[in-house]
Amino acid sequence: MKLIETGFKGLVIIEPQIMGDARGYFFEAFNSRALKELGLSCDFVQDNQSFSTGGVVRGLHYQNAPYAQTKLVRVLSGRILDVVVDLRREEPTFAKWYSVELSAENKRQIFVPKGFAHGFSVLGDSAEIFYKCDEYYNKSSEGGLYYNDPSIGIDWGLDEARVVLSDKDKLNPLLADANYKF
Repeated sequence: MKLIETGFKGLVIIEPQIMGDARGYFFEAFNSRALKELGLSCDFVQDNQSFSTGGVVRGLHYQNAPYAQTKLVRVLSGRILDVVVDLRREEPTFAKWYSVELSAENKRQIFVPKGFAHGFSVLGDSAEIFYKCDEYYNKSSEGGLYYNDPSIGIDWGLDEARVVLSDKDKLNPLLADANYKF
């Protein structure tokens, strides 16, 4: 495994070592010991998987302390633009966003530490996403940001007319009005 720095403290891209031949390929998608050797120590307790059609934007979601989550996100099929917003007030990257294309083809993963709002847009016809969390889902601590907050200015890689949101995500507040505790 190889780490790619993002310029945000703790937020990294993980690029696996792919071993391929005429039969196909193999790679370790998760190896706790290898991550610890790279400085990423995390005890994951929950796996989540979602399927979304083209144009869907999910997010931006987070959980407040004490149920804040670290996530390890990858794509099983299709491709997405994975997006995070730093909600850690003490960091110089506070309120800034970062994005990376994750796909079944590139097999990259993003390690998202506690303190970030997370979301993604589906860039193709569909995508299946798998992610690990180090805390269980807790409804009372969940929060969100409106995906298209002009104060953040995220480029989701989609034509605005094509964006599909859940009813819940349509109600997410702007950053200035959000309740986040990191």
